[in-house]
Amino acid sequence: MSTMNMVQALNSAMDISLAKDQHTLILGEDVGYFGGVFRCTAGLQEKHGLHRVFDTPI
Repeated sequence: MSTMNMVQALNSAMDISLAKDQHTLILGEDVGYFGGVFRCTAGLQEKHGLHRVFDTPI
């Protein structure tokens, strides 16, 4: 097991979930391109696609 901070752990958990289940989506404010306010979703849109990780309005 590796040592990671909370943001890295959340990103890893979401990455694993997206990889395991094709029906998993992440949607919300700035979670796509910007990777979320705290960058918890950074890189997930590029890896899993625009149709699974995307921004939504407030």
